[in-house]
Amino acid sequence: MSAPNLVIVESPAKAKTIAGYLGPDYVVEASVGHIRDIPQPRELPADMKKGPFGRFGVNVEDRSFEPYYVIDADKKKKVTELKRLLKDAETLYLATDEDREGEAIAWHLLEALKPKVPVKRMVFHEITKEAIQRAVQSTRDIDMDLVDAQEGRRILDRLYGFDISPVLWRKIKQGLSAGRVQSVATRVVVERERERMAFRSASYWDVTGSFTPTSSREDFSARLSAVDGSRVASGRDFADDGTLRRSDVVHLDEAAATAVASATSAASASVASVSEKPYTRRPYAPFTTSTLQQEASRKLRLGSREAMRVAQRLYENGYITYMRTDSTNLSQSAVSAARGQARDMYGADYVPESPRVYGKKAKGAQEAHEAIRPAGDRFRTPAQVQGELRGDEFRLYELIWKRTIASQMADAKGSTATIKIVADITGCPAGSSAEYTASGTVITFKGFLAAYEEGRDESRGAAEDEERRLPRLSEGVALDVLDAVAAGHETSPPPRYTEASLVKRMEELGIGRPSTYAATVATIQDRGYVRKVGSALVATWLAFAVTRLMEVHFPRLVDYDFTARMEEDLDQIAAGQADRVAWLARFYDGDGDAEGLRQMVEDLGEIDAKGISTIEIGDGVVVRVGRYGPYVEEVAPQGVDPSTGEVAEGASLPDSEAEKPRRANVPEDIAPDEMTPQKGRELLAQSAEDGRELGTNPESGRVVVAKAGRYGPYVTEVLTDEEAELKGKAKVKPRTASLFADMDIATIELPTALRLLSLPRVVGTVTETVTGDDGSTSEQQVEITAQNGRYGPYLKKGTDSRSLSSEQQLFDITLEEAEAIYAQPKQRGRAAAKPPLREFAEDPASGKKVVVKEGRFGPYVTDGETNATLRRDDEPETITQERAFELLAEKRAKGPTTRKKTTAKKTTTKKSTTKKTAAKKTSTRKKATAKKA
Repeated sequence: MSAPNLVIVESPAKAKTIAGYLGPDYVVEASVGHIRDIPQPRELPADMKKGPFGRFGVNVEDRSFEPYYVIDADKKKKVTELKRLLKDAETLYLATDEDREGEAIAWHLLEALKPKVPVKRMVFHEITKEAIQRAVQSTRDIDMDLVDAQEGRRILDRLYGFDISPVLWRKIKQGLSAGRVQSVATRVVVERERERMAFRSASYWDVTGSFTPTSSREDFSARLSAVDGSRVASGRDFADDGTLRRSDVVHLDEAAATAVASATSAASASVASVSEKPYTRRPYAPFTTSTLQQEASRKLRLGSREAMRVAQRLYENGYITYMRTDSTNLSQSAVSAARGQARDMYGADYVPESPRVYGKKAKGAQEAHEAIRPAGDRFRTPAQVQGELRGDEFRLYELIWKRTIASQMADAKGSTATIKIVADITGCPAGSSAEYTASGTVITFKGFLAAYEEGRDESRGAAEDEERRLPRLSEGVALDVLDAVAAGHETSPPPRYTEASLVKRMEELGIGRPSTYAATVATIQDRGYVRKVGSALVATWLAFAVTRLMEVHFPRLVDYDFTARMEEDLDQIAAGQADRVAWLARFYDGDGDAEGLRQMVEDLGEIDAKGISTIEIGDGVVVRVGRYGPYVEEVAPQGVDPSTGEVAEGASLPDSEAEKPRRANVPEDIAPDEMTPQKGRELLAQSAEDGRELGTNPESGRVVVAKAGRYGPYVTEVLTDEEAELKGKAKVKPRTASLFADMDIATIELPTALRLLSLPRVVGTVTETVTGDDGSTSEQQVEITAQNGRYGPYLKKGTDSRSLSSEQQLFDITLEEAEAIYAQPKQRGRAAAKPPLREFAEDPASGKKVVVKEGRFGPYVTDGETNATLRRDDEPETITQERAFELLAEKRAKGPTTRKKTTAKKTTTKKSTTKKTAAKKTSTRKKATAKKA
């Protein structure tokens, strides 16, 4: 059935929602994201590989920077389907997202479909019936300035990646990548780890006293703030090198703090002063992309990528407005809806007289959207959507709703009181007068806090005064000292970035834009530059090497201000104030005194690959990044200055043989800031050629050592000099055994090592009936052994092997248990079916239970009828039920996969005809592909 109007959106979920709002006169179809891109140079047609497009897929020879686009292989079927629908349409509506990327997708659709009917650009910021119907009535043309900005970004990223990434391959490691935003984001994380590595902790002590007014028994605590009028040092007074920033503060050690605490406990105290000031706290602006990702991380424990995926589903199904924005502005109808709901739920006192306006945007803001808010002119409360939304979708919607409502509510009001107490500690060696301070805030009117309070990232600074009520006191009131306790503290290094705080930092620096934050944070983890430990992002040694190469040889490309200016330039192109080609030419060829990308990569001979990949730890210990991962190396003997070669007094020089650099692999779980010279030498000692000596095997008389090998830790016997010299058939091979997964090379002891070396273990002997070549039968004894192999523990009986479920079974399994395993039929070709990894409710479409399973090609979701492989960023342990339903829906929308083998088999019946036809088709296809955008 045809309809006069064809509407193309980006996702199937959005298409389904919008189709319900537009009615039968509109066919709504999804492009499923981008349909065209610049191909890899190796995928270019043969006649183009030696031309101006051959290097990048972009013509840089004439400085036109013309890209060569092709339709993605997996989108050809989709484009054919869209062309078929377009034949019967009278009007084409391009309804992709209204940002640069969405505008570019619309333009690519226009270029690929070449419609002969009127084309209208349809835009909206929320998917509600009213918004969609308004969008159909108020269309516009494609904004080529937005397209130029997006395509300029795409082309520059291609030039950057294709010129810089090969340098990383040659000088550090194959398979690495560089990028305009990802390389700078990696540098941000590396610099924080460098700060932690350079950090030197300092210890300090303080005293906390408990006091109560003599006239009442309302006790409260206060912290020592000064001794004899000089302020007591706290953590913020120390620099990262462990030294005091100021000389006018008192640095208490354990003895002094204990003396003050003891003297205070026996002293008389009184109130020296009382001050009180009003407390006002204003609500937070509505969510932008950045602040939504930060709060979703803090409060919902969602990563940036997962938060945006959930927000995308909420947007496509009509629950929230567009989720890629850096605007904090709200429309008039949204302001009215928020104020009305706040008034209805909390009362008129909780809504200010005039609406709050959040018009200020982030640095370099590009989007013309509203802030992220609930969709519609009247917001649905969380209670109203609870039956429709589940899990993360409900929690994120509730968060957005609360933030939006709170943004239009009144300030929180209260008062902050500060009490200073003086105690006479005459006779104390640390001083004669101690001053204690207590602060507390009392909220008298919660205002917006009744609806919402923002989370906080880990911080080194002191937190705001806690909300607590102090007794009402006046100056001169006598106090009883109930107790005083001294406590020691260590200064803490700068906290590592979380996904939330990294997004916040990128926004502060002007790096990236709303549509790139989540992708950038995900990319630097996927590339192995950053690993996640809990919620913290830890820079890897690989990131250190890559960042150092970029800083030394391409400093401009990882300069924060330069990267931010590029974003501002793109904003100017999007606004029609700058030319895309001229901007690309400046980046590629340079501008004035600043060299361009072309000059940067012309001479790479002076790059010292070994030096770039070497990270100094100190005291002659370094970490190097090699082909197989990071390893620690001692470049100078202990006690020898690596720069001068001078031997410290009392140090002994090893013999020439031992002067060869010692090396040891660095385990992944050792973060760079934990790698000290001492730790490095521990690793070297564990993996030295001689290994860590455990003792002597009483049976063989050989020494047993533990070593760290390339394939993991192991124990082995050391051959005597005589045994080591034997050759040929007389050659002796030392017994060796890998450590179990739960064993540690640093703590393993001789008894455990001997048990490992005793493997394989003879479990027992069984009688087997053997059939001879002549058909006769006989019985013989066959041993069953337990062995540890490359693929894990297993049993072996003759040539028949069976896997064991745990390494411990190698020592524990009995003959009866082994026979029971062999009594089971052997699985050939595939293992027995494994239980589901996760189980969910019934799928809304099929009505069948959905589970996550481990398959031959990785984990997948299935309802018994449809199987959908998990994407690279989907984890079986964390995938939500809604995401599982979405993957199945997308797979159903694509339909069954067509297999090419059947066609190939049929075409072999007529050889001559097939060859001619194939040749003709190939020629035609190349000619069509060679057309340029």
